[in-house]
Amino acid sequence: MKLRSYLLLANTISIAFIIILLLAFYRFMLLSKEQFIWLTLATVGAGLVSGLLHFLLVRPLEASVRRIGEGAGRIAAGDLEARVEHAGLKEFKQLAEQFNHMGVSLGESFRQVKAAESAQRELVANMAHDLRTPLASVQSYVEALEDGVIQDEETFKRYLGTIRSETIRLGELIQDLFELSTLDAESREPKQLRPAIVEDVLVELLPRFTKPLDEKSLQLRVKLPEYPLRLTMQPRHLQRVLQNLLENAIRHSPQGGLILIEAKELQEESGKLVGFTVSDEGEGVPEAERERIFERFYRSDRSRSRESGGAGLGLSIAKLLVEQYGGSIGVQQSGVQGSSFWFTVRELAEGVGKVNLANDLRKKGEA
Repeated sequence: MKLRSYLLLANTISIAFIIILLLAFYRFMLLSKEQFIWLTLATVGAGLVSGLLHFLLVRPLEASVRRIGEGAGRIAAGDLEARVEHAGLKEFKQLAEQFNHMGVSLGESFRQVKAAESAQRELVANMAHDLRTPLASVQSYVEALEDGVIQDEETFKRYLGTIRSETIRLGELIQDLFELSTLDAESREPKQLRPAIVEDVLVELLPRFTKPLDEKSLQLRVKLPEYPLRLTMQPRHLQRVLQNLLENAIRHSPQGGLILIEAKELQEESGKLVGFTVSDEGEGVPEAERERIFERFYRSDRSRSRESGGAGLGLSIAKLLVEQYGGSIGVQQSGVQGSSFWFTVRELAEGVGKVNLANDLRKKGEA
């Protein structure tokens, strides 16, 4: 039943009830005939006027309800850009505003879902490519060894070395994928955190890069304050961020180049931060690509090619780790050429222990 019909029916029932009461009063001699006729005419006239007013006043209500219904129908049909005009009574204007807000939220959610699906397809395609390349290389070298086409010992060892390096590359890619998926799904409890001391992390990390630095005759310099820097970050996570940035710097540094690792205190409105920079003298990152370079599997033609050995996950992992601790990360040009990757982490206040650190991070997450 339509709203207009419903209201007219209610009005008719009211008039009929009044007339029945008048008949009852007339029957029991409470009203004279003349009074009964005049009261009946007055009731019918009031009913007609009331019906006309219902007809006129219900029209804008019906129009508002119709607009919202049409908007809902358009959204149900897939038009997420459908909006309702703010017109009519105050309550219907509020309803239209809420409806439009819902449409905006649905549109944004749909775009996020489409972006996630696109990213997932791209992720699978890149994974397939990155896994196929070393697997094909391993397969070809193994088949050559099985067929006995390699007779001299030097070539035989070179083939084995290539198989070993490609196997290591596969293992690193799988480990990066596993860590990336773990970081995405991880809900870190602040009580598990303990502060990282920058000097201790570097002392443990840098010896691992002796061989790759020597292979390219690279110089590595570290610049730290004379006092220890304590951070609100797990040591293993700080180590992983620095490791990924240092691997990237070594990969893109020229033969005999210089790599600089620097850490210093920064005073911000939100408190003390520690800023890190890892600079190299490589080919640099074009300004147009400095935002996208932290995307998963992203490579530019100049500095992120597959031939350079990168899987395109190291910087994504570094960005995810830094942002999970409330920091920020980016890249800028270093001097005439080269890149300078930087990130910030909050410094641990003097005298703050593990428990206070956990509470501090919990409050920051709730804020």
